[in-house]
Amino acid sequence: MAIKTTPLTDTQIKNAKPSDKEFNLNDGNGLALRVKPTGSKLWLFNYYRPITKKRTNISLGKYPDLSLAKARVQVAKVRELLVDGIDPKEHRENILKAKQAILSHSFEMVASEWLKLKASEVKEGTYKTISNTLNNHIFPIVGKEPITSITAPQIINALRPIEARGNLEVIARVCQYLNQIMRYAVNHGIIQSNPLAGIKEVFMAKKATNNPHIKPEKLFKLLNDIDRANIKKVTRSLILWQMHTMTRPAETALAKWSEIDFENNLWIIPAERMKTGINHQVPLTKQTLEILEAIKPISGHSPYIFPADRNPNSHANKASANMALKRMGYQGKQTAHGLRGLARTMLSDQGFSYEASEACLSHKVGNSVSQSYNHSTYLNQRIKIMTWWSNHISEALNGAITPTGSRTLKAV
Repeated sequence: MAIKTTPLTDTQIKNAKPSDKEFNLNDGNGLALRVKPTGSKLWLFNYYRPITKKRTNISLGKYPDLSLAKARVQVAKVRELLVDGIDPKEHRENILKAKQAILSHSFEMVASEWLKLKASEVKEGTYKTISNTLNNHIFPIVGKEPITSITAPQIINALRPIEARGNLEVIARVCQYLNQIMRYAVNHGIIQSNPLAGIKEVFMAKKATNNPHIKPEKLFKLLNDIDRANIKKVTRSLILWQMHTMTRPAETALAKWSEIDFENNLWIIPAERMKTGINHQVPLTKQTLEILEAIKPISGHSPYIFPADRNPNSHANKASANMALKRMGYQGKQTAHGLRGLARTMLSDQGFSYEASEACLSHKVGNSVSQSYNHSTYLNQRIKIMTWWSNHISEALNGAITPTGSRTLKAV
């Protein structure tokens, strides 16, 4: 015959005094209050584990933080788990692990892991842009929060002040990075779904604007304005070099003497400076070699062809050409990057091969499949194109081409 246990009362619990050894006060149904020699009182539930059938205890909490009535409620919940074949101790451990995982997966921690992956995929400059954007605009707001708690309205509200300032390009970048981070978290099982998918749609879109360039018939005036402008020789040479070589402003500003192959008349721009991530060979014409000869007395002692004013061991500012064109009155009419568009337009007008013309600007041609098979750099064709382009620039500057674009008759 089973021994009947008399339920405990609050008075019994309060009056229970510690002894030299710990002892239990049983309430029935597996619930007991353990009184320790120190005087602390702990609620325990004794049960058989569903799989092993071994007896064990699970702690429910301390008295008086957990009262008798609340302890009995806890026992009822634990018994429900046992009815379903769930071990209460394992259940509690799983919940604790899940909570710890949430706390250890703060947004900043997950983003940092994603950044490590990104560092191996993008150029150093791009990586710095991504890192700075997150540090300046995202981490201060939600960096310490569990990534599982991030919501779309929360992020949208945080980005509204940036939108109000008109920094739409920043908004676009932030939304792009956030979505990539969330997809990374989904793929690693940290979250179940991406809560930020589509948040870009609620913000004003930045209007796409091409880098403006003048019409081909205005080349005569542009060259004359550059020739007469009150600018330093390095800046003038930089603009003309960029125009002749059809390169990007940053590629020109960082040009080094060590990149010039005088034997083969090539400027070899290393892959890490190229948008395509591939070495780019630029054929050097008679005119570009003359630019190098003219600038050599100024920059021959520097590693850079176009050195900075105050530090010859550093390169010219990437925005130098653009700022100079603005001071010449070409704001909104011609940008430094737009010189590439001007050249490309004139190559099309001359009927040069599309593939070779695009290669002059270091553009990838075709889809990823065709690119994987076609590794031609069209160098021989580009030598002819670059020669024509440099000659055309020289003729425009020397007056052989009139402001209307027609050729003048030269005196014999």
